[in-house]
Amino acid sequence: MDRIGIVDTMFARYDMGAEAAAELATCPGFGVRFEVLYRTVPGFKDLAVECKRLIELDGCDIVVALGMPGRAAIDQVCAHEASQGLMQAQLMTSTHILEVFVHEDEEDDPVRLAGVCVDRARKHARNAYWMLYEPEQLSRRAGQGIRQGYEDAGTLTG
Repeated sequence: MDRIGIVDTMFARYDMGAEAAAELATCPGFGVRFEVLYRTVPGFKDLAVECKRLIELDGCDIVVALGMPGRAAIDQVCAHEASQGLMQAQLMTSTHILEVFVHEDEEDDPVRLAGVCVDRARKHARNAYWMLYEPEQLSRRAGQGIRQGYEDAGTLTG
């Protein structure tokens, strides 16, 4: 059975991991063709090593890494460092890790920010599924300005 990993953080202000897991549970083949391994780490700088462990020790074929950087400048620096770690883990394992960060300063309204968390977590979980089983879904959407958490940007017309 294939494995899709989810790693989230306890410092996030929204449970994006639960949203990603719920989305994957609706995908064809859940529990038969693939299973979900779900881990939680303290903060987003801990994501890379846990993703790497899920790939190398637990045999995950792809991992969704979810985190929520705060509004402070230091949080943005730490998010960049965490992102670099996730990229390094991908290169070390030759396995995709989909980084799903929702920055607190994306929205001032907490209800709208929660909506971004839900949408982005679910859409990236679906992207992970598509990468493994239906890559043509991604190709069909190429160049359309599709975004997670906000209205699609649309295509550029020439």
